[in-house]
This record gives sequence, structure tokens and C-alpha cells, in this order.
Amino acid sequence: MVNSRPGFRPLIPRLPASWHSCLLCENPAQGTALCQGCLGDLPWNTGSCERCALPLASGQNLCAACLQQSPAQILTLAPLRYEFPVDHLVAGLKYHGALAHAPLLGELLRRQLADRNHPAPDLLLPVPLHEKRLAERGYNQALEIARPLARHFGLGLETQLLQRCKATLPQMQLDAAARSRNPHGAFTVNAKRLQLLRASGRTDRVAVIDDVMTTGATLAEITGQLLHAGIAHVELWVVARTP
Repeated sequence: MVNSRPGFRPLIPRLPASWHSCLLCENPAQGTALCQGCLGDLPWNTGSCERCALPLASGQNLCAACLQQSPAQILTLAPLRYEFPVDHLVAGLKYHGALAHAPLLGELLRRQLADRNHPAPDLLLPVPLHEKRLAERGYNQALEIARPLARHFGLGLETQLLQRCKATLPQMQLDAAARSRNPHGAFTVNAKRLQLLRASGRTDRVAVIDDVMTTGATLAEITGQLLHAGIAHVELWVVARTP
């Protein structure tokens, strides 16, 4: 069971072959990635803004910012707060090649969708990486997180509709003002791909999938591009939301 940062042992680089040891503490996990103790200790984002998933006091549905100016997305789902040990799991996946963390993070997101009996979208759209960043990392963490969701809904993962046309600085390196400017013009919608998807009737509801939502600038840029292309219903599904 994980209770505090000082007692947290280093994350192992890959899942045990038997999946019988907890990814965080290595106690018996009964066939799952986390033992029941570590699972219960996660910083669950219970009671959050329906539009941006910001953690809220009990009984509130919308945060002050969304009440003042409603964001473009229909809703945002984020099962966890971006706190220890979720921050370590995400950082391990994004920056240290810990691909074993992706199925766990995707499964935690899938569980929230299943618990809410959330309807299937027409498209699952992982946030793309720029080709330079993809070559450096070797994989797209949003795509890896999205795989359990694709299996859950029986959908393919759409990787051609949205393209990252500009390399940007990592958001974590920037202050809030720079983060809001950084993703501007970084994404474009593939018009030919959109036409093909429309012909099959698969563009009414789109779910954009990412690991973490902080200021929401990247996801807002993507949402704006999708709406401008004529997709009316955009949802954001992220693993974790910063408080």
C-alpha cells in the first residue's frame, strides 16, 4: 500500500510477467496491476467540474471559470488528481520509457467510464505527438493509454484525423501564460480523412484522449480545431487533472 512519498519505492520498469505483484508496492495484486491498498490510496478525483474536471468541493457541478465562460468541450472526464503517485506513473511513461504504466493508466480511465455507463463515442482520438517528438520517444503515450478504451468500446483508434503540424516546447517547462500560447497553431484536421469518416457516419461524437490536463491549453486548441472542422460534440478524457 502506498501511503506517503518518503516510503515510496522506485517504480519498476515493467509489469511482472504473472501480473500478481502490485506495480507500486509489489504486494499481491490478485491479477491486477495494483493491490487493493494502493488502488484505494490513489488520489481519486471525486467531485469535479463537469466541463473541465477541476477538483471541486462537494455538491458543486461547475467551477467558477466554467460558470463565467463555458469551455468548448461538452465535458471532461478525469478519474484522478495529478498528485503522488499518479504524477510518478505519468512521468515514468512520458519521460522514462515505462510503457508498462500505460495499460494501468488506461484501465483507470476505462473504469470511470464503465462505472458511469458512459456511452461510446464515434471516434477515439488520442492526442498526437509531433513526428520529431515521436521519433525521440518511440511511442505516443496518449495512444498507449487509449488502447484499453478501444477494447472496452469495440472501436478502433483514430490516428489520422488530427495531426500535429508544429513542434512545441513541453508544457511543463513553461509558466501559465506561456502554456496558453504554446499550442496555438500546433494542430490541424486532415480534411480528406474527415470526409471519409463523415461518409461512414462516424464523426458525430469525438472523445479526445490524453494523460494529464493542467491549464487545458493543448486540449482547448484541439477542441477548437475539431469544432471548426464541423464536429459538434467533443469530449475530453484524461487520466488526471491538476488541482
